[in-house]
Amino acid sequence: MGFFAVAAWTLVPDQADASSAVRGSGHGVLVATTIAYFLAEMGDKTQVATVVLAAQYHPLWQVIVGTTAGMLLVNLPVVWLGTRSAAKLPLRSARISAAALFAALGLWIVLT
Repeated sequence: MGFFAVAAWTLVPDQADASSAVRGSGHGVLVATTIAYFLAEMGDKTQVATVVLAAQYHPLWQVIVGTTAGMLLVNLPVVWLGTRSAAKLPLRSARISAAALFAALGLWIVLT
């Protein structure tokens, strides 16, 4: 049922306009991104691997620096490409495609 809800929600465009995003401080974006990233990554296989490494290797700061550097290296190209291509993406088509994908996943789960 959740996939169908996300499919419907995906079709609703964001209400914030670009001018309000530019006027705001960078701290709001930093906090929102930090919270979203924390919630998305909590309990995934990366976290499990980090726990195993932290239990096995000392000093702990090396594990922290290594996992942080690894995440930065993975996310840097995505953020860079996103900022360069965001204005060129057809947002309506992207929303429709994403909604169709979520609906298809929902159907697949219901039918299997």
